[in-house]
Amino acid sequence: MSHDATPPGTGRKLALVVLGLSALIAAMLCAFALPSLHSGPHHVPIGVTGPREATEAIQGNVDGPAWDVRLYKTSDAVETAVRNKDIAGGLAVTAHGVDVYTATAGGPSATSALTALGNGVAEQDKTRATVHDLVPFTAEDPRGAGLTAALMPMIFGGIFPALILGGVFPGHRGLRIRLTGALLFSVVAGAAVTAVLQFGTHSIDGTYGLTALGVILGMAAMSTTLLGLQAFLGMGGFALGGALMMLLGNPLSGLATGPHWLPDGWATIGQLLPPGASGSLLRTNAFFDGTGACFPAMVLTAWCVLGVTCVLLADRRGNRLSASLSDATDTTGAPDVPRPAFVSP
Repeated sequence: MSHDATPPGTGRKLALVVLGLSALIAAMLCAFALPSLHSGPHHVPIGVTGPREATEAIQGNVDGPAWDVRLYKTSDAVETAVRNKDIAGGLAVTAHGVDVYTATAGGPSATSALTALGNGVAEQDKTRATVHDLVPFTAEDPRGAGLTAALMPMIFGGIFPALILGGVFPGHRGLRIRLTGALLFSVVAGAAVTAVLQFGTHSIDGTYGLTALGVILGMAAMSTTLLGLQAFLGMGGFALGGALMMLLGNPLSGLATGPHWLPDGWATIGQLLPPGASGSLLRTNAFFDGTGACFPAMVLTAWCVLGVTCVLLADRRGNRLSASLSDATDTTGAPDVPRPAFVSP
């Protein structure tokens, strides 16, 4: 038999690999393109206050698939709701004009759309609109470029530990070392990323410790998930986790625009994945004093639990395999060499 002969089934394997890669590229295109094509305000919650006729007119004309209009009694109530992240912004109709309350740090795209809406309402009333940005980005980074750029280091901070630690500490014996290393890396890298954003680029405000804890949790969720999937399912699990983080989680995170700018279904999926939850937790800790941090923190904790569970299951499976091999070696090993009989003198 020739050594150059193609092994049986090679053609089928090649076809499956090509089809799988093609499907991956198609999924990647859908994940990046579809949300962008259908981006825009989707049920963005806004507050409205003022005379009854004016607020009812706004609610009747605006409330729909783009805006979720909620009525408030006073402008102070609207301001409080914006600061508490209950709504993305609001309009207060007064005798002197229209006050537009925004939170640019909560979603710059929604802020722009709400400002345009306020200008339109003021035009109809032949008055003027005044914009009050209650939660702006920092003066050094007024467009939030640093916040948007933070997501990719956080994602790679989840991918690199699983990839590099797996090469340095391979096999079942290195599994617990890899898990420990991933958690330690999350602490150090998370603290460093937060320090750069807050003290280096001055892109975020807030309490450093609280923000750093959120970033650490986000990186731990991604690194433990990838490490656990890799340990339990092999490189296929690592590829699955990487696709979830990069191809799906990144474009659906809504970090640059705010989650209300994505279609409802896509936005929900994005906030349930580690990149989206990490971005939301970073935003709320850095600009809203932790208001609304419970849900993204719970999502990230659940991913951490999933990752650690996969690691423990893989460790248990490895221990069983090692025990089975040890028993098989004892059973089928070389027979004992008989000892010479003792001869009494």
